[in-house]
Amino acid sequence: MGRRPVTVRMARWSAEHPWRAIALWVVFVAVCFVGGNAAGLKEATAQDDAIGEAGRAYVMIDNGGFADEPAVDNVLITARTGKLDVAAGEKAAADATAKLRSVTGVAEVGQPIPANDGSALLVPITMSGDPDTASDRVEPLRAATASVQQAHPDLRIEQVGGPSIGKALDDTLGDDFTRAEILSLPVTLAILILVFGALIAAGVPLLLALSSVTAAMGLSTLASHLVPSTDVTASVILLIGMAVGVDYSLFYVRREREERAKGRGHVDAVEIAAETSGHAVVVSGTAVVIAMAGLFLAGDSTFSSLAVGSILVVAVAVLGSLTVLPALLAKLGRWVDRPRVPFLWRLSARSSGGSFWRRVLHPALRWPAATLVVSVLALLALAAPALGMNLKFPGTEDLPRTTPAMQAYDRLTASYPSNGTNHLVAVTAPASAASSVHTALEKLARSTEGDPLFAPLEQDGPDIEVSPDKTVSVLHVATPFSSRSDSATDSLHRLRSDLVPAALGGVAGVSYAVGGDVANNEDYAKHIWRTLPIVAGVVLLLTFLMMARTFRSVVVALTSILLNLLSVSAAYGLLVLVFQGSWAPDLLNFTSMDAIVSWLPLFLFVVLFGLSMDYHVFVVSRIREAVQRGMPTREAVAEGITGSAGTVSSAALVMVAVFSIFATLSTIDMKQLGIGLAAAILLDATIIRAVVLPSAMTLLGRANWWAPRFMRPRGRHAATAVVTPPAPSPSPELAGRR
Repeated sequence: MGRRPVTVRMARWSAEHPWRAIALWVVFVAVCFVGGNAAGLKEATAQDDAIGEAGRAYVMIDNGGFADEPAVDNVLITARTGKLDVAAGEKAAADATAKLRSVTGVAEVGQPIPANDGSALLVPITMSGDPDTASDRVEPLRAATASVQQAHPDLRIEQVGGPSIGKALDDTLGDDFTRAEILSLPVTLAILILVFGALIAAGVPLLLALSSVTAAMGLSTLASHLVPSTDVTASVILLIGMAVGVDYSLFYVRREREERAKGRGHVDAVEIAAETSGHAVVVSGTAVVIAMAGLFLAGDSTFSSLAVGSILVVAVAVLGSLTVLPALLAKLGRWVDRPRVPFLWRLSARSSGGSFWRRVLHPALRWPAATLVVSVLALLALAAPALGMNLKFPGTEDLPRTTPAMQAYDRLTASYPSNGTNHLVAVTAPASAASSVHTALEKLARSTEGDPLFAPLEQDGPDIEVSPDKTVSVLHVATPFSSRSDSATDSLHRLRSDLVPAALGGVAGVSYAVGGDVANNEDYAKHIWRTLPIVAGVVLLLTFLMMARTFRSVVVALTSILLNLLSVSAAYGLLVLVFQGSWAPDLLNFTSMDAIVSWLPLFLFVVLFGLSMDYHVFVVSRIREAVQRGMPTREAVAEGITGSAGTVSSAALVMVAVFSIFATLSTIDMKQLGIGLAAAILLDATIIRAVVLPSAMTLLGRANWWAPRFMRPRGRHAATAVVTPPAPSPSPELAGRR
């Protein structure tokens, strides 16, 4: 017998030296975690995040050396019904001013600002200290405002502003994520208990997933010194790590149990699982890494950070499945099936190829051409709405309105439109031209007067800031529309194409850019549409080459690509149907933004392409095993899919459950991510793997395994061999090493 692959030898060594393998894994996880914490996290800067013209504007502002603006919160005074009583409002404003001046952390309380329509009074509060942590110090202001409210019950007196909204959002999201974390672990454990019917077997996948996430968190912190990190990296590591960690363990543990049920010894069963399911895990992990690496091509610090985090957690999970997982299984032996849950144990012990899956497969095996055409047309119909996909960032108006701070914000923007969305016109010029630039920006601000696309100017004139060295100037141009509205986009186009060039075109030596939330939406959407084909093309090519090399078949590789594209397209279409339609908001408890969050399509593509390849590699490997034993294609497809259906369904059920929990979070981006991932995994594990794949492979027959001569393996299994599982009884070599 030839030399076995290194992955099999690693698993064999771990199974024969379990305590050493377990100790090395514990040390590895601890060193990664402690080392990462000691190194500290390096976060992305404005320079790293610059995308398009909006990014250039932020870089100009950042290079201007402007002093950090102090955090400003406000007290908003309005009537509960009808028109505001000016005298009563002024008395309440005076009381609020007196109380707030005595609050620790308040640097200054400004004069009350009446709304242009007389509907409100606004008392600005300048806070002392670091503006980035102002939301952590807003509670005393809230308490003072609440006491003023009690003294003036006929008026509505509320705290509103950046720090207040930040505090309310942090509280809401903190509660959301705490609930998601509390629910996800027991839900995952409950599903695993249902799958295995034994507590220890259910705990092993969870243990591998959690330890992989812990190690990857530390490694990603170290890696942030090369690729700066973002706020969402840790969440993605948790999401991807739990998904692949549980998946890989399920593949491995289920196969090891199957082999033990055939009479194998513990070590031999582990080795066979390593050579079959372990091989599938390595190929699947490689596919996920390739997909995630495509994010580097986006040229975006956020995607680069997500790529690093995802690649690290997948690599660690694969390493764990080849080392500590075999060690645990070999050491536990039959104890892995203890303690048993009586009814669930009997249920899980049944053959995975039951009559249910054979009935599901019957149309694909009996009428493969018709089944393939109908199922593909159905998925294409589901994908069709994706052609009308709109991309935008969620704005403040998309935050949950369940908090008093957001309800107050709505009243603030109604009474003070300029406190809504602002465009930023950033200008760089020699210091000697500062006066000319200031005059031009004033002219630009005046040119918006009377234009319904822009808000009226404040009484004290245009809002222009100048850097200390007078080389950078910034004009704030307000629009009364939400950042993702068509009217706000029209105002941006008006500025960029007409007003700004007209005002600044005649000033010598200047460069300018228009930024702000609206510009971010516009530029980032263009960036995604421009980079998505590049990322997709490279990922598809590399995945094709990897699958062709792994399975020694061009047809299998091409089928893999087409099925995954079909799955991702259907997920896109479903996402548009749900979030750009009008039927789902009440059902799923969200406010439609009539768009998909800008970063989601690219991220969904690589995540879904990587995760769905897990199932594809696992299922096709089982089909290939049956073919290499001499079984006809139709029977091999039936055996491979029914034999893997339990594992694939279980892994998909865990993912769908966890992703669905994320869909219950309050923010629209988390809802879209959770629903998009859950629906896509469900489609992929059911329609794609149980209908489209078997009908396509049955229809192709032996053509599935065609490859050019240079790709064909040598030896007696040259036509079909990918992995060669051992014979039904232990080989002399295995027996001699036991």
